[in-house]
Amino acid sequence: MEDDLDFTRPARSEIYDQSVARACFESLGKVVPVAQGEAFFTEGNMGERMYLLLEGEASLVRGKKVLDIVKAGEVFGEMAAITHQPRTASAIARTACRVVSLDQKQFQQGIQGTPEFALMLMSIMINRLRLTDAMLGMTHSLPDWGTGKGERRVFDKKLMDELVAALPARAPQRVPPNNVIMREGDGGVFMYVVLQGRVSVSIKSTVVEKVGAGGVVGEMALVDQSPRAATATADTECLLLAINRADFLALVKAKPAFVVSLLKNIAERLRHMTSHQK
Repeated sequence: MEDDLDFTRPARSEIYDQSVARACFESLGKVVPVAQGEAFFTEGNMGERMYLLLEGEASLVRGKKVLDIVKAGEVFGEMAAITHQPRTASAIARTACRVVSLDQKQFQQGIQGTPEFALMLMSIMINRLRLTDAMLGMTHSLPDWGTGKGERRVFDKKLMDELVAALPARAPQRVPPNNVIMREGDGGVFMYVVLQGRVSVSIKSTVVEKVGAGGVVGEMALVDQSPRAATATADTECLLLAINRADFLALVKAKPAFVVSLLKNIAERLRHMTSHQK
């Protein structure tokens, strides 16, 4: 399944709404023509821009192998652009094309005006992550994500302080050691930012990651409103900031770095999990 690591194929998802994507891209991006045979980006190069194809078709190629065909209305190249990692494929104009592209700064500005696009993109990646988790769980090959790398951090201290200040009505809550914060299969009303302490995240009783200060748990169920995919338990006394869906949308508009950090984290988890599929 490594063939599609660089793109989420959002337009192949029932969640995808082309009009929302166009609103985000066209609010800041410039429409440009791309000649047949011209490269949008090249395998191995760092990802700096994501693209919305307005007209034509593009081929996604690794080496000499065509992985997929991008059609009008689809977004591509966003995974590498969000994670700032090298492209895992090249994108070549199969026909004459017209595209709109955004760099990360423009993307952050765009989602302030169209937060629905960030939510949609995150929902698509979460859907793929859930499917990948389920497939790996069936083969008992869930990889360790974070427990061997140290505690996972999504937000730096400056952004954590800003989140606390932006939600004055939600006082951070203390959770004693060994308390269950959320349980696999339950509904998700809140996501939690770990301000202090350490949390273990487990799927079907297997610990898959450790989340420390600056990390987050519960964001998947909050975004896609599906049952919790994992159980989170306080390893130590923890200080947590609870964020509900209304808070989340307000933070996307007010602090785009918040959602970009979440997207990057989910994209990196998706890359990691997908790399373990046979």
